[in-house]
Amino acid sequence: MLSRTADHLFWMSRYTERAENTARMLDVNYQTSLLPQSSAVAEVGWQGLLSISELLPAYSKKHGDIDPQRVMQFMVRDEDNPSSIVSCLRAARENARAVRGSLTTEAWETQNQTWLEINRMLRIGEFERDPGQFFEWVKFRSHLSRGVTVGTMLMDEALHFMRLGTFLERADNTARLVDVKFHAVQSDFFGTASERDQEYDFYHWSAILRSVSGFEIYRKVYRDVIKPERVAELLILRADMPRSLHASLNEVVSNLAMVANDQSQETLRRAGKLRADLQYGRIDEILATGLHAFLTQFLDRVNELGGRISRDFLVPAGAA
Repeated sequence: MLSRTADHLFWMSRYTERAENTARMLDVNYQTSLLPQSSAVAEVGWQGLLSISELLPAYSKKHGDIDPQRVMQFMVRDEDNPSSIVSCLRAARENARAVRGSLTTEAWETQNQTWLEINRMLRIGEFERDPGQFFEWVKFRSHLSRGVTVGTMLMDEALHFMRLGTFLERADNTARLVDVKFHAVQSDFFGTASERDQEYDFYHWSAILRSVSGFEIYRKVYRDVIKPERVAELLILRADMPRSLHASLNEVVSNLAMVANDQSQETLRRAGKLRADLQYGRIDEILATGLHAFLTQFLDRVNELGGRISRDFLVPAGAA
């Protein structure tokens, strides 16, 4: 496969997944903001979202002080923000258009219709009218895109590069989401808490689980009250949780192995080593050494992995 074609397919899937995960992060912040809380605590949550997305400087330069409505506008419809939902869906559609001949009709029409529909929804104000419903729509369109791709595409290198992009992006974004909600919140969720704090904690952690479609899974796996350390374990180490770091790395390694070439052995080794750290990791050890430090290191390694994949497969040999 031409590296240019692989590049477009890889980034089409990454941008689609990024739009979904941006919607998930915004949704959990929006739902949490509806709970009784001080303005200072609410500001920490929105500031944390911008910080973990590395967008705080860009937001501050354009809008100044943190304001929930301005943050959501910046993350949803600001075309100057390359990580906004509308920017991601536009980039996904442009990458799909560039390799229209490598996609099935259904896969292309799904991407194109999503782009046309989001423009219509933003134009008539559906996002402002019901942010929660809008975020659900973005997630649904991402689900639809993945389902159509798996259900209609030939299981060849094109599909493997698309899956590789999806799960590399998912690993990155799940790590960021977990880090936002565990690190940015000032309270000590792992200590003893008053009855009122425990009630707040329940809604806080429930919102996080719902943001990754994990609330029902948590109940099925643990059959107990929601505890922060178990939320962390579910989203980091459980291989049977679809959006966990472990599950994402399983998919990255398996799809990387399917497209391996002579120069990608070191990339495959590093991906396998990262997966092994999750496969044999224990949540008590991770918490003891520091969850934020663990996730920061994980994000660095995923970013390095993305760079190596680009060098091995996606960049033309003359430009490498």
